[in-house]
Amino acid sequence: MVKLVFCIKRRQDVSEEEFFRYWKAEHADLVTRIAPVMGIKRYVQSPIFPVPMNEIIQQLHGALDAYDGIAELWWDDIDAFIEAVGSPEGMDAEAELRDDEAKFIDLASSCIFFTEEHTVL
Repeated sequence: MVKLVFCIKRRQDVSEEEFFRYWKAEHADLVTRIAPVMGIKRYVQSPIFPVPMNEIIQQLHGALDAYDGIAELWWDDIDAFIEAVGSPEGMDAEAELRDDEAKFIDLASSCIFFTEEHTVL
């Protein structure tokens, strides 16, 4: 399986409370609705766990500020993704997703990429 990882930063004009509410409810409903059209096999949201240890570990590693969360979406393989988004229905679903993401995500400050898991432990 391949996984799309989306490291998300919220828009600054959207409060944290509204960001997490919208992402967990309305956006999740949209992804659930379009999953069959897009061939999405699994969707996981991982919102940031707000603890002081985040800042400590970022400083220890010299890292940037944390993202507000990570979304993960799975497909059988990259060809399944390409086939889904290449269909007229898939193109419409992809456009609907992007329009919805723009309502609460700072897309320019976020990152998105495909990966395959390599389990070590």
